[in-house]
Amino acid sequence: MTIQEKENEIIDEFEVFEDWMDKYNYLIELGQSLPIIDDKYRNDSYLISGCQSRVWISAEMEAGKMILRADSDAVITKGVVYLLVNVLSGEKPADILNCNLEFLNKIGLQEHLSPTRANGLTSMIKQIKLYALAFKAKGN
Repeated sequence: MTIQEKENEIIDEFEVFEDWMDKYNYLIELGQSLPIIDDKYRNDSYLISGCQSRVWISAEMEAGKMILRADSDAVITKGVVYLLVNVLSGEKPADILNCNLEFLNKIGLQEHLSPTRANGLTSMIKQIKLYALAFKAKGN
């Protein structure tokens, strides 16, 4: 499935909910399904600066594709990072660098996050793209 197809799937899932409280509850539910990351990733090397809560994101290359692992100590943020991992993990670095993540606006997420959470989301995306840039520079 392409990044765009994954984004469209998330847009369709969120269209089911009319009320933002229901969307927040769904985000929390999604976050609970995020696989637990190994403790070796729960350190300052993987901690995303600029987030109100603690968020860790790691990236590795497997068969030419970037594999993301992430976690957060806040339930809504964990749901947000789940969305990013779901869309971007398993993709080529060049594709990650070229994507716009339009689904975040289309589901209304950015406009319904507090300013500090919105800054955190921007920081998460920036870090993932930095990982992709580093892997691409290494020829991946």
